[in-house]
Amino acid sequence: MESFYLGSDVSKGYADFVILDAKKQIVEKNFELGDSYAGHNELYEKLNKFMEDRPGAKLYAAVESTGGYENNWYNTLFKCQRAIDVSVTRLNPIGVHHSIKAGMKRNVTDKISAYAIAEFLIMQGENIRFDVDTYYAELRKMKAFVDMLTKQKVQCENQLESVLYSANPEVLVYCEEFKPAWLLLLLLQYPTADKLSRAHLESLKKIPFIKDKQAEQILEKAKKSVASSSGPVTEMLIKEMITQINHLEELIKKHKKAMAKNCKLEEVELLKSIPGIADYSAISLMLEIGLIERFESSKKLASFFGVHPVYKQSGDGKWGMYMSKQGRSAPRATLYMSVFSGIQYNPIIKDVYKKHVKNGMKKGAAMGVCMHKLLRVVYGILKSNKPFDPAIDLENQTYSTIKHSKINVKKDSAFYNIMVESPISGRQRKKRKAQLVSQDVESSKAGS
Repeated sequence: MESFYLGSDVSKGYADFVILDAKKQIVEKNFELGDSYAGHNELYEKLNKFMEDRPGAKLYAAVESTGGYENNWYNTLFKCQRAIDVSVTRLNPIGVHHSIKAGMKRNVTDKISAYAIAEFLIMQGENIRFDVDTYYAELRKMKAFVDMLTKQKVQCENQLESVLYSANPEVLVYCEEFKPAWLLLLLLQYPTADKLSRAHLESLKKIPFIKDKQAEQILEKAKKSVASSSGPVTEMLIKEMITQINHLEELIKKHKKAMAKNCKLEEVELLKSIPGIADYSAISLMLEIGLIERFESSKKLASFFGVHPVYKQSGDGKWGMYMSKQGRSAPRATLYMSVFSGIQYNPIIKDVYKKHVKNGMKKGAAMGVCMHKLLRVVYGILKSNKPFDPAIDLENQTYSTIKHSKINVKKDSAFYNIMVESPISGRQRKKRKAQLVSQDVESSKAGS
């Protein structure tokens, strides 16, 4: 059966298409269509005519994930399955981008990108899952809306801090990691240091969640404030921004609840069995993962999230291990918050974190290790289709320890010959001597 590959580079309002054969030869020259009823209808007719001229052929089609602009084209191609033998998929733009770089293409145009997408299908066909209609589509829209509200809230909070720096700077010491609820209530009543300095202590103590000692400190500092702004306009701005922050917070909570209510995925319920992962985090992780069958191992999943460790070393230079941070940052942010909760509620994550911090690792790096660990737990749960069980993880750790203890370490003869015979630097010679000693130690342990 002859196979053909349709690449489509989607832009806002239109898309470029091209069809290649298995030898990467163009069989249908580039054509551009508008994202309208006429454009989608013409695409259907072109593909229908193309397949009629090639009875028994198979067509593979792909669109890049471009933030939603590809949805209409994906839907049309998916519906074409009713009439022609076509399989459709979405591609991660990073993979296509690296494919273009590997091809050493000097220029990048819509036509070249469409060709690169079709070429990527040919080269990576065995690793691509087709015809997975996104039943996550509605959830993705809701999450995108929540992300937008969260971004607006952060922007508003940043602007509030900027205004407070000149209007009420002393209260900023309570905003190092987050803004406590009592602080916003305080600022609604006393937005500037000038107004706060004239407040009664008893009135401050009546504000919900504020401690008596905090109220006394705040009042004392306000009376000695170095604030440079205290006019009615400043007061109005602060109150309006706090009102907006509270409004956005309520909207975010509302839509997170709606997401949880409308999500009926079994995988989400499995992820929620992990201590520290609630509805929104579980849904967000599944929206990123999609089908766990896409990943051959937990290492592949870690690479997809960009939390896998990488090490660079060249010549006499020295680099350490660090998180790759490849791909989008949003999935890692969700994973980070899940680990942040897991350090408090998940015994496995808590033990991993404490162990590495105790051994001298920085807290940020230890969080990265925990993110990698949590992803391995997530992978195991989704693969086995069983809820979280600490005993299983302990059993896996024991098996891994036994397996590694049986590995025999052998000296690398090429490594040794370079050290003895080659004119390497003194630093490199010392480094290789130390490594050879460590190999001797490992060999003796393995043999005992």
